[in-house]
Amino acid sequence: MNFFSKSNNSLIFKRRQEIVEITPWGNGLRLRATQNHSFSGKDWALDITCETTGTIKINEKKASISNGKITAVITEFGKISFYNNEDKLLLKEYYRSWDYGTENWEDLDQIVMVRAAARSYKSVGGDSYHTTVRFEADDNEKIFGMGQYQQSYLNLKGCSFELAQKNTQASVPFQLSSSGYGFLWNNPAVGRATFGNNMTEWDAESCREIQYWITAGDTPSEILENYMQVTGLPPIMPEYALGFWQCKLRYQTQEELLTVAREYYRRKIPVKVMVVDFFHWPQQGDWCYDRNYWPNPKEMAEELEKMGMKLMVSVWPTVDRQSIHYREMADRDLLVRCDRGLAVTMDCFGMEQFIDITNPEAREYIWNICKKNYRDNGVELFWLDEAEPEYTKADFDIYRYYDGPALECANEYPVQYARAFFEGEKKDGVKNPINLIRCAWAGAARYGALVWSGDVPSTFTQLKNQFMAGIHMGMSGIPWWTADIGGFHGGNIHDPKFHELIMRWFQFGSFLPVMRLHGDRDPHDKKPLGSSGGGMCASGADNEVWSYPKEVEEMMIKYIQIRESLKDYIGAAMMEAHKKGTPVIKALFYDFPEDSNCWENQEEYLLGHDLLVAPVMEANVRSRKIYLPKGVNWKDAYTGTIYTGGAYHEVSAPLDKIPVFVKEGCEIQFS
Repeated sequence: MNFFSKSNNSLIFKRRQEIVEITPWGNGLRLRATQNHSFSGKDWALDITCETTGTIKINEKKASISNGKITAVITEFGKISFYNNEDKLLLKEYYRSWDYGTENWEDLDQIVMVRAAARSYKSVGGDSYHTTVRFEADDNEKIFGMGQYQQSYLNLKGCSFELAQKNTQASVPFQLSSSGYGFLWNNPAVGRATFGNNMTEWDAESCREIQYWITAGDTPSEILENYMQVTGLPPIMPEYALGFWQCKLRYQTQEELLTVAREYYRRKIPVKVMVVDFFHWPQQGDWCYDRNYWPNPKEMAEELEKMGMKLMVSVWPTVDRQSIHYREMADRDLLVRCDRGLAVTMDCFGMEQFIDITNPEAREYIWNICKKNYRDNGVELFWLDEAEPEYTKADFDIYRYYDGPALECANEYPVQYARAFFEGEKKDGVKNPINLIRCAWAGAARYGALVWSGDVPSTFTQLKNQFMAGIHMGMSGIPWWTADIGGFHGGNIHDPKFHELIMRWFQFGSFLPVMRLHGDRDPHDKKPLGSSGGGMCASGADNEVWSYPKEVEEMMIKYIQIRESLKDYIGAAMMEAHKKGTPVIKALFYDFPEDSNCWENQEEYLLGHDLLVAPVMEANVRSRKIYLPKGVNWKDAYTGTIYTGGAYHEVSAPLDKIPVFVKEGCEIQFS
């Protein structure tokens, strides 16, 4: 019996209850598998048409399909292995059984009494299944990517990740392997990915089908560029966004924000973006200014523009029952449904429901309101907060979206949130939209998503975690990434220990894709201005450069000026991200894959291709050991001193300085 066939460009395998389809897609292969009678029709992150023509070979015992530098081989029992163009095994499904129907022992070393299939399906009702896919582990493999998790590992081998969106956690399920392949779990279901020493396992709690995409390449850059071609490239980063952004929790009034902006302007400190944070509105879901505190928003934006500053405004996807839009949105089914209990998804100064942003009608609805109340009043970019969304109770089995039960599609929420504003702004004539957002999934980059790492605590441990988060996000196809300089929670502006932390964080933030000062600072001496609307929420302490002691202020101004001097250099890195998907910040091995030390380095990174940044991420450190990749010499960005590549060096790192090195031949030098 032959279980193989060809349909258009795809290789089809049918045996017992299962259908498997492997299709050439971009420079890789897209696999779908189901025990339903047909596939769901959902493309998820692969909704850019990238179907190509591969090479299919079929005989009775096995079949293969090749495209780009990767080949999939599937046996008559349904076991799948992937090889590169040099016939090197890259990835092999995990099986621990034999087929009783044929009594054929395929691999005696792998026989165990417990049956374990690579692809398993467990019904959870209707045509939905709890699915699991398992692959053999490789002891020599290193794994990178997977989005943003608050952890300190560069090599993710041995780690386990919840596939769910939460504040400070962005699940972007793409892994880049040192073995020479990239793998996208193209499934927005809630689940888990485990890169164990005994097996790799991808798990979805509820879905209609297994779906993933795989590619092969000779270098990390080739692999990532293949991935970005099928999920989408970011737009061009606007020039203003390359400068310094001023933000705090929270400017309570229009006059307070303008007073700060005017002081920066008077001091000739270049600020490119000023931010109106949350609870500037009468009610969640009104999506407009509370005119009691923000009386002339258009005039505010015009004044900022004259000072060379753009205006960003926070938008939450929450709709309070007291909102002027709640009844209409509920009647039109534009809100996330609750299958059980009260129709409440968040409890924050009232009872709210999240807008169902997976619904095209809801995306158009929120944009039209924000255009009228914000965009038409001079707002240049939006801060898409609460983008996970942040359920008060993250019981995903309760919630239901336009695209299906939350268990099946919750992880796509931030992509559709970014899409709503991107498409609205494009329609409104914005050439290259950019919006700050607190979460992401695969494909978010093409919708102008600038992801920040959420409400992380103000500690050195969290500073190091943000270093890792930024590197992995770039490897996950999210080149626009940043973090709150100083962390969000717990930084007291009068505490010398926090002064050291924010100096180190500010230095690090100066060499990120976007440089943004933000945080909920202590002490909380800003009282609420009223009992309703935009006055009901208090604020944290001041968070401007002059809010800190003189030595801190001077250091901050110095690095703002360094940032300004790097505008053309960072702009070139952003253009490369736009054209190829290249991370703006990247692990050393990305440019130096032949240098084994670069695969192990967890404390340095490249900004663009010519700047090596070695942040200090521990307290009381005034010098540190650095490694400079081989094959090129490097010079100290401050002194011009030349250092030999391929060697370790002990360098000075006083409190007011972050070690930065420039590839020899590059003309950058800081004054």
